[in-house]
Amino acid sequence: MTTQQALTTWYDAPRVAQKSSVVLGKWLQQRPGAQDRAGLTPVKLLTPQRRNYAAAQVNRLTQGWTTTSASANSDIHRSLDAVRARSRKLANDDEYVKHWLAMVVTNVVGPNGFRFQARVYDAPSKPDTLANDAIESAWQRFCKRGVCDVTGRHSMTGLQQLGIKAAARDGEYLFYIVRGSSAGNPFGLAFQQLDIDRLDTQLNKPAEGGYNAIRMGVEVNGFGRAVAYHLKNAHPGDLYQATSGIRGSTHTRIPAEDIIHDFVSDRPEQVRGMPWAHAAMIRLNNLGGYEEAAVIAARVGASKMGFFTTPDGQAEVVSTGADDDSDGGALTMEADAGTFQTLPEGVKFESFDPDYPAAMYADFVKANLRGIASGLGVAYHALANDLEGVSFSSIRSGTLEERDAWTLIQEWFSQSFLDRVHTEFMRAALGFGQITLPNGSTLPLSKLDRFEKHTFQGRRWEWVDPLKDIEADIAAINAGLKSPQSVAAKLGLDYEDLLVEIKAAQTMREAMGIKLPSEVAAVAAAAGAAAAGKPSAA
Repeated sequence: MTTQQALTTWYDAPRVAQKSSVVLGKWLQQRPGAQDRAGLTPVKLLTPQRRNYAAAQVNRLTQGWTTTSASANSDIHRSLDAVRARSRKLANDDEYVKHWLAMVVTNVVGPNGFRFQARVYDAPSKPDTLANDAIESAWQRFCKRGVCDVTGRHSMTGLQQLGIKAAARDGEYLFYIVRGSSAGNPFGLAFQQLDIDRLDTQLNKPAEGGYNAIRMGVEVNGFGRAVAYHLKNAHPGDLYQATSGIRGSTHTRIPAEDIIHDFVSDRPEQVRGMPWAHAAMIRLNNLGGYEEAAVIAARVGASKMGFFTTPDGQAEVVSTGADDDSDGGALTMEADAGTFQTLPEGVKFESFDPDYPAAMYADFVKANLRGIASGLGVAYHALANDLEGVSFSSIRSGTLEERDAWTLIQEWFSQSFLDRVHTEFMRAALGFGQITLPNGSTLPLSKLDRFEKHTFQGRRWEWVDPLKDIEADIAAINAGLKSPQSVAAKLGLDYEDLLVEIKAAQTMREAMGIKLPSEVAAVAAAAGAAAAGKPSAA
């Protein structure tokens, strides 16, 4: 092959003109006459303007990196329904997602829900004990199963657990506020959780003709504040709707004051939320498929399969399982423990032993689960239930960091859901005279601003290293850097209730003549000190 033929073959005009052929073009430019000898048309190379940020550069390595300048609502509108459906599929079938959702419910709400405390004061540092006790008693009655939930199936703790699970799985939660006699309780107030599918993602209208804009079912004013929700009259996938052909196509406009709807915002002007697992969903799906394939391959490898070959080159696939069906007189063999088979003359057996899963299976799964755990915002060892090779110090560090993340979610959920519930509760309870003092009088609705002061305390966790942690808290209290109240709150305890319990325990022990070992030691130490201070008898 001549030089000209080689140049024509490898460096023809179409190749040089490709975006990815910058190096070839420079090679031709640097060699005088190379293009003429090859019979090529000179190609003018365009030097792209370099961007100041490397992440913004467009080259052969980044040209597949798609970008968009769409708004948050545009991005969500295109993806929400599909992502939410896939999130629910994973929640149903994927063991890791199922465990993660259980972790969310357990760490954010816990078994007993958020602890409510009334904070009514007569004066600074002087709590109104009677009013606080009356409000907390009414709250406990309201939160019972069959009272706060209009369906009668859930307590307030149950509603909290359902709400946070919906927020994680679906990206948002939706509750309808039922007032008056329809609530079915003395408070005239109840809540109904609605499936977020009732809020139509495809219902969008611009602001025109004096009407507000509707974005994915949420009606907003000029500032983006929700003023109403357009809900489907029935779930679009409901059985009765499917058989009747109605499909829930009609909507009802519900004012925003009758709806509790919220989500964790990622961008400004966002009106709908995305499932929290969206960043890890592709990896979760791929890992599930990989593990399924590995299990099937392992079953195949353990089945002792093979081929019977004959001199004429014909072969039959044979399984040694006793339950296999015969097919057209094919040569088969049953495998029984401790037995050997004699093959016909000229027939040979060639085993089929696939070497899979490979030795790197466990490491591959762990590497993917670490990435998935990061996408879900939890520690790897907690998600995978894997404590192999994990030291106490690393577990402690990871656990404390994870708890900080849970605390952030608790604060969001408390402000977005529980504060709204409490506001509705106080208005209804005071209005219906359900908060009663020991003397029989009721707290007046006219003093709502005074009586509605409160706190919600999320669940807390035991010390990771109890001895060291409690010693550190005691030292901080003695140094004036912490209060006993803050330490009690860190453990999810109410300090006032704690003191009452301690006093009751002391009274009970004194009545029974029981002393704690610490009390006995303190008395003995005092007696020893007194004796040492007396003059010697000698």
